[in-house]
Amino acid sequence: MADTSNKMKKKVLSTRLLRMMRPLLLCLSGALLLPTAQAAGTGADTLKQIQRRGELRVCIWPDYYGISYRNPKTRQLSGLDIDLSAELARELGVRLQHVDSSFATLIDDLREVRCDIAMFAVAALPQRRQHLAFSQPYLSSGIHAITTRSNRVVRRWEDIDRPGVLVGVQAGTFMATVMRDELRHATLVVVKAPDTREQELEAGRIDVFMTDYPYSRRLLDSADWARLLSPPQPLHVLPYAYALRQGDAAWLARVDQFVAHIRQDGRLAAAARRHGLSEIVQRTGNEP
Repeated sequence: MADTSNKMKKKVLSTRLLRMMRPLLLCLSGALLLPTAQAAGTGADTLKQIQRRGELRVCIWPDYYGISYRNPKTRQLSGLDIDLSAELARELGVRLQHVDSSFATLIDDLREVRCDIAMFAVAALPQRRQHLAFSQPYLSSGIHAITTRSNRVVRRWEDIDRPGVLVGVQAGTFMATVMRDELRHATLVVVKAPDTREQELEAGRIDVFMTDYPYSRRLLDSADWARLLSPPQPLHVLPYAYALRQGDAAWLARVDQFVAHIRQDGRLAAAARRHGLSEIVQRTGNEP
């Protein structure tokens, strides 16, 4: 009888405890689902949200010379995608706000609705396509290398993948993924912000760093110590496009329409000429 009584008491206590915990569990589950629901809701009507607030929020990487570069002295933004983001805002009839981002934070910045679109020549990598939607491409670039003119270890492209050579890549860039697979003998060094590849190169902590064509222009235009090394054959040429949240067909279609317009009416070609990027404009055969 005592055992039966104890079992009944335990059952009653368990039932009471479950009733007491149920509201808390419901609150917790709701809190976990809310961010996803909010992001999904916003992602499904981005164009309407932009029109309602009267502002287009554009993610940029402010260290991308020729694309979306913030001058450290004047704090002014310049670059091809600074010009073209202004054109997109003008077409939509709304204000423009630039939001600082990076390749390392790009996916989170879009999925957490910090911006409506990323406009900083984002390589449409397969691993990024798992999380983001991409417009039609408007630029394309392969991988190049930057070393110093005084470097005696790396003087030609063929010198890069040799034992003892330290090869720098910026964290989050597609070069990091590609060079991890390409290098057989050299040592890969992943440079994380706030450090930069050029700082590491000048300090002698790396022998060479990998970059794309737009970023290489920064050093070639401003640093007399920099030397560009290009591969004998184009290496891992990738299309660059605008990145958006997934699940919003109307917004993606509107951005694709914008890309088609700037190709056809010459605005893309003009912006590329202004910033020294004509060589990497994605051609369709319909440009003026």
